[in-house]
Amino acid sequence: MEQFKGQPRLPKFATPKRYDIRLKPDLAACKFAGTVAVDVDVVGETKFIVLNAPDLTIRDGTVSFTSKASSQVFEPCKVDLFEQDEILVLEFPGTLPIGLGVLAIGFDGTLNDRMKGFYRSTYEHNGEKKNMAVTQFEPADARRCFPCWDEPACKATFKITLDVPSDLVALSNMPIVDEKVEGHVKTVFYQESPIMSTYLVAVVVGLFDYVEDYTSDGVKVRVYCQVGKQNQGKFALDVAVKTLVLYREYFAVPYSLPKLDMIAIPDFAAGAMENYGLVTYRETALLYDEKHSAAANKQRVATVVAHELAHQWFGNLVTMEWWTHLWLNEGFATWVSYLATDSLFPEWKIWTQFLEECTEGLRLDGLAESHPIEVEINHAGEIDEIFDAISYRKGASVIRMLQSYLGAECFQKSLASYIKRHACSNAKTEDLWAALEEGSGEPVNKLMNSWTKQQGYPVVSIKIKDDKLEFEQSQFLSSGSPGDGQWIVPVTFCCGSYDARQSFLLETKSASIDLKETGAWIKVNVDQTGFYRVKYDEDLQAKLRYAIENEILSATDRFGILDDSFALCMARKQSLTSLVTLMAAYREELDYTVLSNLISVSYKIARIAADATPELMDYIKQFFIGLFQYSAEKLGWDAKEGESHLEAMLRGQILTALAEFGDESTLKEASRRFYAFLDDRSTPLLPPDIRRAGYVAVMQTANASNRSGFESLLRVYRETDLSQEKTRILGSLASCPDPNIILEVLNFILSPEVRSQDAVFGLAVCREGRETAWTWLKEHWENIWKTYGSGFLVTRFVSAIVSPFATFEKAKEVEDFFATRSKPSIARTLKQSIERVNINAQWVQSIQKEENLAEAVKELASRK
Repeated sequence: MEQFKGQPRLPKFATPKRYDIRLKPDLAACKFAGTVAVDVDVVGETKFIVLNAPDLTIRDGTVSFTSKASSQVFEPCKVDLFEQDEILVLEFPGTLPIGLGVLAIGFDGTLNDRMKGFYRSTYEHNGEKKNMAVTQFEPADARRCFPCWDEPACKATFKITLDVPSDLVALSNMPIVDEKVEGHVKTVFYQESPIMSTYLVAVVVGLFDYVEDYTSDGVKVRVYCQVGKQNQGKFALDVAVKTLVLYREYFAVPYSLPKLDMIAIPDFAAGAMENYGLVTYRETALLYDEKHSAAANKQRVATVVAHELAHQWFGNLVTMEWWTHLWLNEGFATWVSYLATDSLFPEWKIWTQFLEECTEGLRLDGLAESHPIEVEINHAGEIDEIFDAISYRKGASVIRMLQSYLGAECFQKSLASYIKRHACSNAKTEDLWAALEEGSGEPVNKLMNSWTKQQGYPVVSIKIKDDKLEFEQSQFLSSGSPGDGQWIVPVTFCCGSYDARQSFLLETKSASIDLKETGAWIKVNVDQTGFYRVKYDEDLQAKLRYAIENEILSATDRFGILDDSFALCMARKQSLTSLVTLMAAYREELDYTVLSNLISVSYKIARIAADATPELMDYIKQFFIGLFQYSAEKLGWDAKEGESHLEAMLRGQILTALAEFGDESTLKEASRRFYAFLDDRSTPLLPPDIRRAGYVAVMQTANASNRSGFESLLRVYRETDLSQEKTRILGSLASCPDPNIILEVLNFILSPEVRSQDAVFGLAVCREGRETAWTWLKEHWENIWKTYGSGFLVTRFVSAIVSPFATFEKAKEVEDFFATRSKPSIARTLKQSIERVNINAQWVQSIQKEENLAEAVKELASRK
């Protein structure tokens, strides 16, 4: 039996074809009992059967293997569970007959509270606390609910039967075919599923209301939510019905199941999960309340629904062969969700907003401790950590880059043929490249390998020499260190006008191109479709600054110039002086995505400057307040008749920024409106779009001797039953500059009043609270690990609290603390967080050496 330990994958001598699963959850005792009969094809000579089954108790005398050919029954002589490897090894007295047989197992398990496997979530109904039973199996937790071959390539069909209390709703992937009620218990039989992977199997049992509709080709779509909240499901329902139709046309393959249910779960670790035919969501990602949700909440619901439904094709119908190819699922669903959202809501300019995804990918991939898109996975415990900005955001960005290079139509046709070719089976990254290569005639495989098989990305440096435009690529690292990567870069550029757009593939370290005119501005990586950064010489940078001030450039290009400039500044390739000078060119900026990035860049500069040049902080804040004055005055506090979705989102962000930078008039007005809101929760003075600004403003002045605002905000938290409102409040509480209050907030997020999935929203403490947060993390680490250690949320505690520091001593202290406490599931995050601290520390030293910074900042702060 020892030979099966320590292996990344299960042995291949037996493969599952069909599962017949029966589960009986006990919601009061938080246990479940089950049986599974698996049709197994024995393809190699073996006396063992090895499958996954951690956290389960196998009932004595319930395990047998029956040959289909001879009807002979084999009973194992040994049944061993290796918890460390999460496997169940069955040893039989002799060799099993080759061919089909049925493996039967009886088992018991616990409905855990860890939001993975078969777990319990709590809710209130008529003032009474109740449990629901829910599954979350991706990546490797179906094995905690029933013994199975828990790998994406081991596809099979599933026949599910549930024994549940007769007053509850019981859902699974497929429609119900029969139901038998006996007293207080009903047995629910579901239609057998098509062929699919174990991680997509789903079961939910609880009390729910629903709204329903049908697609034009007859697919029944429902949104389930807590009793009394069904109106909040209408927006998501509408998006889902339209999106299914859109994908049917885009992929040229209809949705493959008879129904689609989407359900809001109160305790849910991820944002949502694409289970085939039964998609589960956090409440914040599915429910939209006309009165109390902000425009940003509406957009979140639309993009998450579009993402999960994309998976019904990309992921569920065609599944990655192993977790190395996870990005095929996630990068693709992210990219295509923007395509769908843009089609339904063109006024949201969602492709401009896509740049925020891109930036997050670039930010993580600028670390030496990043990883390639295609990443080796050797243990189930390593999978959770790669559900990150590389798989999702870099994945989506390189797909957008490739689509822009090949052209939209050719890309779509090739995708449709890829889906037809691999439907109901598994695919690797190369399979997608092969389909795109066939459809386009371009060397896609060669082009893309440099982007998916090696980590990182290039910075392309540009200068003019002897009437030639010179391009040179080198690996970009946020630490400023040299890297040795080289890419095939699809370069695009414009000189002086968008009409004269040129493009070429940069396949070597450097290249040069003859210039027709040398006096004009030059923008490289037009509309930011490429996943790389651009560094201009000073003269070209000055021309771009002029083009920004004179509103000549597109919003995507204005975004790119700022974002690249900030990254180069952090990597010490450009001074902070030149970055703030560039930022001043954005004074009259009104585009939502550009301003949103300008705000986040200014937060980061304020943080690093507070460490590097505390004596300049008043000037820096003054400069930022001045920078956002124009847009704040244009937008005002109150929504205008017929204003756009983007204006509504922007107003909240601008006012929040002004409050955080201490703008007196904003703080005063926000406070007035907040207290009006306390008296009347439906006052028009604090609508959802500016509520966060009001909350943050109140927390700016809260301290040990002035607690009323803080306590009032906690009261609002306790009185609301809308998850979006609760998370909005948690994020605002952490912005308080008083360390004593911060400590109370941190203790509050670990209290039973905050669902464990939501605690992470309270970790974004302001700079004044970071030392308090670190001490708190060390004191509560054992407790945090116990609650969160089994899932991916624990990584958020590490990154949120460690990354903001900016001294080499702190990096060492963190390393020492975790030396005896690190586990495989946080190893990558820990290394990345420590790397960020070291990058910040180097950045601080570099800023302190800048000679003209004080003069520049004082001059900018005095501009009206």
